[in-house]
Amino acid sequence: MIEKTVLELKGMIDIVNDVARFDNVSIKGVSINSRTVEPGNLFIPLKGERTDGHKFVELALEQGATASLWQADIPNPPENVPILIVEDTVKALHELSRAYRNELNLKVAAVTGSNGKTTTKDMLAELLSLKYKVQKTIGNFNNHLGLPLTILSLRKDTEVAVLEMGMSEFGEIDFLTRLAKPDAAIITNIGEAHLQELGSREGIARAKLEILNGLQPGGLFVYPGEEPLIHEAMQNENRWKIKTFGKSKRSDVYPTEITMTETESVFQINVFDGTFRMPVLGEYNVMNAMAAMIVAHIWGVPFEQMNEAFRSLKLTQMRMEMADGLNGSKIINDAYNASPTSMIAVIRLAENLPGYKKKILVLGDMLELGPKEKEYHLNIGNAINHKSIHRVYTYGPLAKLIADGAKKHFDKEQVIAFDNKEDLIAKLKEDLEEGTLVVVKGSRGMKLEEVVETITK
Repeated sequence: MIEKTVLELKGMIDIVNDVARFDNVSIKGVSINSRTVEPGNLFIPLKGERTDGHKFVELALEQGATASLWQADIPNPPENVPILIVEDTVKALHELSRAYRNELNLKVAAVTGSNGKTTTKDMLAELLSLKYKVQKTIGNFNNHLGLPLTILSLRKDTEVAVLEMGMSEFGEIDFLTRLAKPDAAIITNIGEAHLQELGSREGIARAKLEILNGLQPGGLFVYPGEEPLIHEAMQNENRWKIKTFGKSKRSDVYPTEITMTETESVFQINVFDGTFRMPVLGEYNVMNAMAAMIVAHIWGVPFEQMNEAFRSLKLTQMRMEMADGLNGSKIINDAYNASPTSMIAVIRLAENLPGYKKKILVLGDMLELGPKEKEYHLNIGNAINHKSIHRVYTYGPLAKLIADGAKKHFDKEQVIAFDNKEDLIAKLKEDLEEGTLVVVKGSRGMKLEEVVETITK
């Protein structure tokens, strides 16, 4: 992580007050949360809509921070302690991370996409760890605050950083990629997330393609070969090395066989004579794996070694987490987020998984889908196979439309729309028995992990 003296910080950010007497004070690491400050940290107070971090500067110093930034328009900074006044603390965070990134001698792989970016980040970091000292974005620290903090946490001896880039509007990935300066970039897919802000899949593709604005000349760009919106943009492009992945032979890397067991995805690919096994379920996760495998292989990781990384793969929480449920049931928790593309993918996975007597879908609202949100939810319900799924339970006003769609081809008692989590949980507990699979999926705002917690053993 960043380790500097106050004197060195003066060369990295614009400090407007005289702090010469603190020049020899050292900082190690950065924090924006007084509750998680560690000894030696530089505390950066941020002014938010609900609270102002400047109120906690003195507490942060008491808890071990050795210095703190302070925004110039905030009155009454503490005296006789290392307070570094800057015009804007968010901009100072950005400037500091940019300067530190420019000091680091490492490779950066950047990952974005409508779905699967966190999973792909986790996979790529695990694969690259076979050859390099790797750090990755923790959790989903993938925005204008999280990514700079991730950069500032990088150790001097880190050889590869795998950075996730999220967005909700135009310009956000442009900023992140120019800050990170990636040597490789992956777009996992173009789905429907953020249609409310970006208006169309074409808009989403344009926003995701901003990742190329920071991709270094001669760098590697990996994208789904069956996505026409990206394929069209890449025609006659020669600034980067370009590789594609997908389901069909149109892509550079594609699966020749995929099999799902109760606990694993087993697959083969066209460019290697061998079988890969991952403790992660879903055909879409095989797609994510292939994207990561392309980067890892081009960066020197042999295909022969990749199963070693897959065996130890651990995904970020609430991404296809398999857990033991009550009464011998099994729970798949994929409640971190949802869009029509990812919802259908999880439903198809549940339909096709072998070894279960009863399968129950628990589906919540998909948020931020714009003017067609009702149509999207209704279509999800229509798409559920009544021959493979035994119960469909929904939670939320939009998810009720999923239930409405499902009722067209399910028996009435098989589909229930809930507007109360307690009622949903009570009903689920009645259904749980040996051989039951429960798959939980919904947008983050629905907090369906609260359901998972109550039915997990």
